[in-house]
Amino acid sequence: MVEGIENDATVLVVDDEPDVADVYALRLRGRFDTRTAYGGREALEAVDDEVDVVLLDRRMPVVSGDEVLETIRDREVDPAVVMVTAVTPDLTVLDMPFDDYLCKPIDSESLVETVEKQLETAAHDEALDEFFRLASKLILLDQELSRTELEDSEQFQRVKRRTVELRERLRAEMEDFDEVAQRFLDLNRIERA
Repeated sequence: MVEGIENDATVLVVDDEPDVADVYALRLRGRFDTRTAYGGREALEAVDDEVDVVLLDRRMPVVSGDEVLETIRDREVDPAVVMVTAVTPDLTVLDMPFDDYLCKPIDSESLVETVEKQLETAAHDEALDEFFRLASKLILLDQELSRTELEDSEQFQRVKRRTVELRERLRAEMEDFDEVAQRFLDLNRIERA
């Protein structure tokens, strides 16, 4: 846990199923200031400059999580956004401006660790933030898609090259980059390839 972040951070949990949103919020209470929104419109009303992390369901009626994500990114607020969904990811996620992606169901430990990871990442610089955002997408797609689909995707290969560039730059700039990157991988429960 990053010193000084616990209890000072605000997390907005968004899901159109109130029971799901309430369970996630309950898992986070006591560690973070936690708010809930039961749909896309309510989420857009609740996102302000005090929100540090948004846990956002993708599949919601009226205003989808994808639409909420785009609207948040168009505003002058900059919370980390974690898609929390049962929607199986595909290559379209490479263009989506989220910070992480969790597939339901999610246990308490993974939920808390993901929020902590986003808060820790926000405490670092822009290049590190971009590295983690892109690496998250690569890891996610590597778990969900076939090797052939990934090798045939120019977009996936472009993102992979950019991630390698960022990794090399950050290694040169940060003495502890490998340690920070390994913590990130551990939080994602992925072993280095």
